[in-house]
Amino acid sequence: MKKIASILALALAFSVASPAQSLLGGLLGGGSSDSGSTLGNIISGLAGVVYSAPVSLNGDYTYNGIAISATSSEGGIISNLAGSAVTSGLESKADGYLAKVGIVPGAMKFHFNAEDNSFTMQVMGISIPGTFKVGDGEKTVTLTFGKTLQYFCMTGVLESDLNGAKMLFPANKAMAFLKKIVGKLGERSSEIATIASLADGYDNYKIGFKLAK
Repeated sequence: MKKIASILALALAFSVASPAQSLLGGLLGGGSSDSGSTLGNIISGLAGVVYSAPVSLNGDYTYNGIAISATSSEGGIISNLAGSAVTSGLESKADGYLAKVGIVPGAMKFHFNAEDNSFTMQVMGISIPGTFKVGDGEKTVTLTFGKTLQYFCMTGVLESDLNGAKMLFPANKAMAFLKKIVGKLGERSSEIATIASLADGYDNYKIGFKLAK
């Protein structure tokens, strides 16, 4: 409740203080005309904090787009707030590059079996099995793929959101995974390299999946 109250208070403060809106709009690269939409992006991003409860990873999930987490190297309260809008833009760009190789929402599906910690990922007709392990109070996840991906393994952060869950992995691991997937699809990997370049100027850059339940 305290988090919800804080978010509502922040929204109210920005909505009634036009100088603050103008300042924030300028810092985000937009004028007063788009400050309302920018504020909506920020509040939407902050609202995600409320839904960061542990995830009971079990059942069927569908890939719903790329997920990105990045921290501005400048730090500070304004930079942190702007991060919500900025990462949304980065996700949109990354989705565009992945769409060129056929990886779009719905193109990947996961089935997780919590009883034996196995999972199967379906990617455009290719079935890739593996095992998973959830740790740290259901806030981290380790995916270990089978022989199909040469037993590739990656560990990342597991978060809940309004649609299902997010998995966020260190950028280097996520890039290696995407290259393997693109290779299995018989596509070129130049778009994957371009996604990696989006990290320029950001710290703690993580890439992963939005999964709809």
